[in-house]
Amino acid sequence: MSDWKPKRFWKGSAVVEADGGFTVELDGRRVKTPAKAALILPTRPMAEAAAAEWDAQEKEVNPETMPVTRSANAAIDKVSVQHDEVAEMLAAYGDSDLLCYRADSPEALNRRQADQWDPVLDWATTEFGVRLEPRVGVIHAPQDSSALQSLSAAVHALDDFRLAAFHDLVSLSGSLILGFAAARGWRGADEIWSLSRLDEKWQEELWGEDEEATQQAELKRQAFLHAKRFYDLA
Repeated sequence: MSDWKPKRFWKGSAVVEADGGFTVELDGRRVKTPAKAALILPTRPMAEAAAAEWDAQEKEVNPETMPVTRSANAAIDKVSVQHDEVAEMLAAYGDSDLLCYRADSPEALNRRQADQWDPVLDWATTEFGVRLEPRVGVIHAPQDSSALQSLSAAVHALDDFRLAAFHDLVSLSGSLILGFAAARGWRGADEIWSLSRLDEKWQEELWGEDEEATQQAELKRQAFLHAKRFYDLA
C-alpha cells in the first residue's frame, strides 16, 4: 500500500463561482481539501491557477507539482482554525528580527549589513509609523513594545490565505520586516530573498560554497517566491 498514488480520474477542470468565492470542479465534481472541507478560494485568479495545476496532472497526481493547491489547503485546513495563534507566532519574529542583529566584527560585514538592511528598516518606518532598532551582537534586546504591537496588528489583519503565504515569507527569511516588504512589494521577491541570505553569502565568499547547503537554499528560495505569488493571488 505504501506505493499507492492517487490516479487522474477526470478529463477536465473548470473554475466556478461558489459561496464565498470560487472553486475548482473536475468533470463537475468539486475539489475538497485533505480535511474534506470545500476548496473555496477568494479570487478567480487563484482558482484558475489551482485549476491549471489539476489540468497539468498526468496519470498520477503529484502534490509537489501543485503549490497553489497545497497552499490553499493549508489556508483552509490549518490557518483558518488557528488564525490568531499563527498570527501571534509570526508577529513574535519582530522582537528578534534578522535585520536588527548586526555583526560586531568584521567591520566590513557590519557595514554591508547596514548598507543593505537599513533601507528596508527605513521603508518599514514609513509604511507602519514605527521602527525596529538594530543592535550589535547576538544577545537579545527587546524592541519597543508599542512598535511590536503595531506590527502585530498588521499581521492579525491578514485573511487566512494571505496569512498562509505570509507564514512562509517570514519563516523562510527569518524576518517579519522582510516578510512585509515582500508582501507589500517594496522590492522584487528575489531581491528581498537575497537580503535574507546576506550572512550566508558572506560566509560563502570567505570559505566557498557548500553544495548541499546551496541546494537547500535554492529550495527555500523557490518556496519564498511561491509564497509571494500566492499572496498576490489572494
